[in-house]
Amino acid sequence: MILNYIWIFFFAAAFITAICVSASTGDVSIWSDIMNSSFDQAAFAFEISLGLTGVLTLWLGIMKIGERGGVIAGLARLVNPFFSRLFPGIPAGHPAMGSIFMNISANMLGLDNAATPMGLRAMQEMQSLNKKKDTATDAMIMFLVLNSSGLCLIPISIMMYRAQGGASNPTDIFIPILVATTIATLVGLTALCIKQRIRPDRVLLSWLGGIAAFVALVVWFFSSLPAEKVQVYSTFAANVILFSVIIIFIAMGVRKKINVYDTFIEGAKEGFKTAVMIIPYLVAILVAIGMFRASGALDFFTDGVEWFVGLCGFDTQWVGALPTMLMKPLSGSGSCALMLDVMKENGADAFVSQVAAAVRGSTDTTFYILAVYFGSVGVMKTRYAAGYALLADVVGAVSAVITAYFFFAH
Repeated sequence: MILNYIWIFFFAAAFITAICVSASTGDVSIWSDIMNSSFDQAAFAFEISLGLTGVLTLWLGIMKIGERGGVIAGLARLVNPFFSRLFPGIPAGHPAMGSIFMNISANMLGLDNAATPMGLRAMQEMQSLNKKKDTATDAMIMFLVLNSSGLCLIPISIMMYRAQGGASNPTDIFIPILVATTIATLVGLTALCIKQRIRPDRVLLSWLGGIAAFVALVVWFFSSLPAEKVQVYSTFAANVILFSVIIIFIAMGVRKKINVYDTFIEGAKEGFKTAVMIIPYLVAILVAIGMFRASGALDFFTDGVEWFVGLCGFDTQWVGALPTMLMKPLSGSGSCALMLDVMKENGADAFVSQVAAAVRGSTDTTFYILAVYFGSVGVMKTRYAAGYALLADVVGAVSAVITAYFFFAH
């Protein structure tokens, strides 16, 4: 329901803004800009789906091998003590547990291309348990909020963009991003546990404490490395882990004496069908976002925030990163473009550029995730998923700004 209102708001805000601009300035070209944006975004939605087709085909094929080889079931048993508390609606040992674990692990390693197919597989497994096929279950909502909060240990792509932008130390945002995304995940998880009446017990608290300790260990390890080694080692670790997963899946398939090639093809066919199914959902979200941005509504809002912050006597340096912050839940490519634009205009080592990078990595792209994941299984009634996902977004963004001031402000 919330997503429905937000979607309507984008169109209404774009329309009202266009009327105001035309009436006050006489500029009628804004209407062409808005409509051109709608066409461009519709085409872009198809391009995203087309681009996902190959990745989905690859990883759903690999996941099918892991499923037949018993790896997914083994992972489900491994994480069952923890996940059975977070996802009480999923039976113990169900394949969905393994797929959820694989998805979250890939996200933590910054492996977006691998995480999406695994996440779609998890949604399909959860949908098989869903009695109301058009309505999101509590387990689906928990999974979506964990994805949108975007706990990421290794923000490879952002470090790469900073390196390309000429930053003297591209990895300086590593710890701020890790701190911000951890806070966003813990707050989103806690709020949702309260909403779903999930009571913390010794096992749940032990797992959460272990995750926090692991994050602290990662912070300590990478902060002890020379700056030029952080990106090299993090990229190396992520890729070695990913390739090892592929080898382990294939090896277990051979051990189970299954035809791994035919099994891969069977899973790959599912990937193609999934990519086609998400197109309408992507078009709906991206067109609304594109029209909202093209109308200038986003710029008006950021200008108003900068004026208000200055009026209150607070520092306004961070406001230059606000468009990145606002675009992040709406469009991953859009927020990336805005982050790069800030770096281009101010220099990669400018404080506002560091804030924009920290914000960009603090959470994941909420509306893209909602559209793709729910769309892949035909869920129309998302209940309170959007509200709690946006809570994690807000917390992550605020944490990123505060952390950036702590590390970078002089």
